[in-house]
Amino acid sequence: MEKERVILIKTRVNYPFIYFLVEENLVLMYRIETDKYVTASTLIDSSNTEMYELPSAENFESFIHNEKEPVEGRSIFMNHQGLDFMADEINKQIQRTRQLNKAENQIGAVHLVTGESPAGSLRSGLDRPKTVIGFPDAFSIGPLWKIPEKEGLDFRKEWLFDNINFEQEDTEYERKFKNILLQIEDIAPHVPIYIWYGNNAEEQTGLRLNLTLLKDKPNKIYLMNTTELYEKYIAGDDESAYFHTGMLDSKQLKLFFQKEQNNKPLSEEKRINFQEEWHSLSQKEEVLRVWKNGQIQAVPKDYYDSLIIEKLEKLHQKQESLEFILTAKVIGELVAEQEEFVDYFYLEFRLRQLVYNGKLEIKGIPKSMRHYQIKLRKILGE
Repeated sequence: MEKERVILIKTRVNYPFIYFLVEENLVLMYRIETDKYVTASTLIDSSNTEMYELPSAENFESFIHNEKEPVEGRSIFMNHQGLDFMADEINKQIQRTRQLNKAENQIGAVHLVTGESPAGSLRSGLDRPKTVIGFPDAFSIGPLWKIPEKEGLDFRKEWLFDNINFEQEDTEYERKFKNILLQIEDIAPHVPIYIWYGNNAEEQTGLRLNLTLLKDKPNKIYLMNTTELYEKYIAGDDESAYFHTGMLDSKQLKLFFQKEQNNKPLSEEKRINFQEEWHSLSQKEEVLRVWKNGQIQAVPKDYYDSLIIEKLEKLHQKQESLEFILTAKVIGELVAEQEEFVDYFYLEFRLRQLVYNGKLEIKGIPKSMRHYQIKLRKILGE
């Protein structure tokens, strides 16, 4: 089937349908069926799109899709810029509908959390009605400069995709981030908001960003520190460290909510303090943060390099000769040994830097930590 490269020219709304004129006489029709924001990938996989052919572009302003038959057996190629433009236009219409309906549709609490995995646990564990919004990002790593402004988001996106092996397209990352901003903007003013986080740099940074995004919201806001709640309700004699919400299951999160949902909301003074801390973070271009002494602290980008070298030395000492080791094994064991949150993807980035700096040898293609092996050029001390 022949594919054609297309350029979007015009857009027209016939809600719940949106028409996109491409090239001179092709129309892509998208049908909005839910109030969920779309991304480039959902558009690619969508069954809600049909193609129509016009006599000329002049017919676009009067085009109504149900007066014509869709084109069969023809496909087109659209780059991510075009798909992202389409997603923007579709999401504008979705947000307008959400804004009109939010007062009657939002009847449960809104829960904010950093990370898609803990967001899934909250969705599974908490009773309906509720709304869960999970930031799909790792805020302990990468620059925070000028986020959430476009300039800052572009700067962060460029750094992440120059250095971190995320398995997604750069435009998909940006679109997901933008969609979260839309969801937060959509929160109705009367519903309570719960922000979930643990004692780690990723979620503590996300907490401060979320409170900044909520600064103009009149809602009551409640903080759910899962590290402290685990120690309060579950830990007992268990000495295991639970420092990230993603380490807890849905039943545990449900218990915390049942116990703490009626506690005092965050004071205006503390809200402002957190917002000021975010402002300070967003003025810097640092790329690595850790949680120390109850604070988010910036550390040098090579902060974990010595731990990586030390771990490889220990693994090599168990071998009869200096052999390659799967990168995922090195990172997995290193993370498991830490009593603080360490980002897997950042460690993989530093491992590659040690390869580039000549301290490690590599076997395979470093497209993910599962696809290549590494070893020290020599064991230190030999």
